[in-house]
Amino acid sequence: MADCVFCDIVAGDAPAYRLHETDRTLAFLDIEPLNPGHALVMPKPHRETLTEMDEDLVADTFRSARVVAKAIETAFDPDGLNLLQANGEAAGQEVFHAHVHVLPRYEDDDVEVSWPAGELTEAEATEVAEKIQSAL
Repeated sequence: MADCVFCDIVAGDAPAYRLHETDRTLAFLDIEPLNPGHALVMPKPHRETLTEMDEDLVADTFRSARVVAKAIETAFDPDGLNLLQANGEAAGQEVFHAHVHVLPRYEDDDVEVSWPAGELTEAEATEVAEKIQSAL
């Protein structure tokens, strides 16, 4: 896709520190890492969001994310890992080519991934569940 930096990376037209590659996925270091080892895993074909990917491409992408996560655990021995995926600007997506962040975490890092907990009444939970179930 024109004007997609991730497509340029796949094509070899933009630089990246490539970590892992399959015929359908590519993993590389994030150029603005939150911690050392912060990596991105993406499908090679351009898909803007997770929900635009077919099931097999989603599986391939998360399979590669697992491979990279294990390598990060071996290389950096972090206290934990976050796998983060955002769909759309409102969710924080900045590059509109689907990707998963594999983020090593440490007890003393200043990275925050949090949100205020909400509450659902029994009636609200039933209504929300029914809407999702009917969309499946």
